[in-house]
Amino acid sequence: MMLALGLAACAGPTVQSLRDPVPEALVSQSAVPGYNHIRYWGDDGAGITAAMLDDITAKQKAAGLSTTVRNFLAVSGGGSNGAFGAGLLTGWTKSGKRPEFTVVTGVSTGSLIAPFAYLGPPYDDLLTQAYTQISGDDVFRRKHVLRIISSASAADSTPLRNLVARYVTDRMVADIAVQNNRGRKLLVGTTNLDAGRPVVWDIGAIAASGVPGRKQLIQDILVASSSIPGVFPPVKIKVVADGQTFDEMHVDGGTSNQAFLFPSDFSVKAHDIKQQRSGITRTLYVIRNGKVSPDYQMVKPRLAAIVSRSISTLITTQGIGDLYRMYSNAMRDGIAFRAIWVPDSFTMEEPAPFDQAYMKALYKVGLEIGRNGIPWATQPP
Repeated sequence: MMLALGLAACAGPTVQSLRDPVPEALVSQSAVPGYNHIRYWGDDGAGITAAMLDDITAKQKAAGLSTTVRNFLAVSGGGSNGAFGAGLLTGWTKSGKRPEFTVVTGVSTGSLIAPFAYLGPPYDDLLTQAYTQISGDDVFRRKHVLRIISSASAADSTPLRNLVARYVTDRMVADIAVQNNRGRKLLVGTTNLDAGRPVVWDIGAIAASGVPGRKQLIQDILVASSSIPGVFPPVKIKVVADGQTFDEMHVDGGTSNQAFLFPSDFSVKAHDIKQQRSGITRTLYVIRNGKVSPDYQMVKPRLAAIVSRSISTLITTQGIGDLYRMYSNAMRDGIAFRAIWVPDSFTMEEPAPFDQAYMKALYKVGLEIGRNGIPWATQPP
């Protein structure tokens, strides 16, 4: 894949490379046509306004939900390791101790899990199916090396698009809208490739907007959040700025963060003080779809092996860093921190991406942990 990418850099422009990107001066003004307040920069707390938070509280009161107990769930990236999170959530339901979450966030494979986690136990069977009944053929289609040279990716993401469309149905969108109107939030992260910044999408607001094409936009966002740069093509999203139409390129949210809750410069504690609120109990649960300890591998002295190992090491290290960032922010704001990750006792190796036997085995591990009592870590590793 790396050789093909190198050759592509030497090739001339292709039809796929033609696009109309947002000029830098207009990036902050760009918006998806027909929508208001459906996204903000993931590294800028200014996007979370007091009006937005007050609206959530008002909806919760109207729905009869507690406004003094807030449970947050962040689901990380991890590819096929998302089977762990799927199993954990299902087992958690079986334990009878799974709470309803005020906010659910997801990145990459976590973005695919997040809608199921948000909608709760009624969607457990579909979540189980999505992570135990698929294989690599349901996620990607390899391209011939000559096609890679003139394209934006090494694989075709059509199977992934079809998979997302299979589960993100009109019924799911309607159910998400209902929960959004109860004052609950479903947030998914992507990376704006031109800006080089994380973007947080309010999936619930999109679902509840009533705008035609909202289901397609949600599907596009989930595919974008799962589109590993270079492996899958970026997802182009049409936007308008200064009365003109442009396109943004969005890729895997894990490029920016492996997991997230709020931007680091946003403090819920400071907001409480400003609004003269007290007595609110908050808990952050983080599901890390991967291990946190290094695993030893003998790497062959070959380009593909070296690059693959280096990237996997970078992702693991970034994921641990994100746990520390979220922990630090939680301690600052008085939020109880709970995290879980794939245990070291799981030693099965994946023979190929999205191997079904591997995913079923990892799902079972998560299921048993969730059902028997989750040993939450109260601080990062």
